[in-house]
Order: sequence, then C-alpha cells, then structure tokens
Amino acid sequence: MKDLSNYRISYDKFTLDEGSLSDDPLLMFRNWFDEVSNSNLIKEPNAMTLSTIDEYNSPSNRVVLLKKFSSSGFIFYTNYNSNKGKNILSNSNVCLSFFWPSHERQIIIKGKCSIMSDEESDKYFYSRPIDSQIGAIASDQSSEIPDRKFIENKFSKLKKTKTKLNRPKQWGGIIVSPFSLEFWQGRKNRLHDRIFYKKNYDGEWSYKRLSP
Repeated sequence: MKDLSNYRISYDKFTLDEGSLSDDPLLMFRNWFDEVSNSNLIKEPNAMTLSTIDEYNSPSNRVVLLKKFSSSGFIFYTNYNSNKGKNILSNSNVCLSFFWPSHERQIIIKGKCSIMSDEESDKYFYSRPIDSQIGAIASDQSSEIPDRKFIENKFSKLKKTKTKLNRPKQWGGIIVSPFSLEFWQGRKNRLHDRIFYKKNYDGEWSYKRLSP
C-alpha cells in the first residue's frame, strides 16, 4: 500500500467573500473563467469533468471540453451514440465540474441536458479543422474496434475522398441548462469558502454559504 497522507498543500491565494458575489452565478462563472484563462497558467481552462448516470444507475465521469457558455447554459459536443450520449438520452440530469489548481478553485454545476439544433451543430462542426471533422465521421465513438490500425485506415480512406464531408446526424451539440452552481475557493486550514447557488421556481437565483 502506498501512503499518500502527506500529500498536502496550504490553500491561501484567494478568498471568496459575500461582498464579491454576483446575483447571477453565470456572470460569476464568466469572471472566474476569464481570470483563470487570462492568467495562462492552465493549458485548457475549458476542460471539465462530465458525470452521467447509465441505465443501471451507475455513474461515469470523463473530461470533455466546454465550447460555449451563456445565460442559457454550457455547451459541448459529442457523438450521441457514445456511452455519455446514450446516458444523457436516457437520463438528462448531469454534473459538470471544473478544477483550476493554479487558482485553488472548483466549480460544480448540476443541470439538465438538451440536444442542440442541427443548425447550431452544423455551424460548429464545419468550423473545426478538416482532420477533426474526419475524425468525428470515422469514429463510432465507444464501439469496439479490433485494433488501432482499423481506425487509422478508416481515417485515411475518408481523408482521400473528394466528396464533401457531412456532419454525422449522431454527432452534435448538447447544452446543459444549470439549476445549481457551487463555487469553491481553497482556504487555509481546510476552512474553504463554498458558495452554493440554486435556481428558484421563479427563475431567479439565490445563494447560501456552505460549511467547508
């Protein structure tokens, strides 16, 4: 057994005080995201953990990339026939989490997924590099393949084709409309700041401080 009990650091870079809070957690998310992104200390600040539940009520986590966010929600793209896509189609409740160690911060978001329109999915798909478009077409995501060479050959064959690339109908955008966000700021002595926002029935947001 490897003992990791001495792996610890003290969090003391920032604070999260009520005086700095916004009534709109999406605005606060933007402020935190911009601050982390502009620092250039995180290579992919838009990397987020997506948690879904399968048909057996078993959770799965994986890292995906946030591609757009607004007051409507958080957008990422995937193959709807992938494991995560199938999970979302059967249970649209998901959790997103961001961890930015450079700023000792986490954001945990719970929300409900919706499939985006063909127009929105087309717009993003055709904005991607050609090789990324081919990759999305070549991969039946999450399906079993015999070996690495199989997918590489499929990619190469598609790359040589002269016909126009078409976005697969099973590939597109998903928007997560949030109903709660928790902002976590690391503090000394493990007395972390935790501010929890919840969307009320009238569509307005309220927040409370949670014990660390």
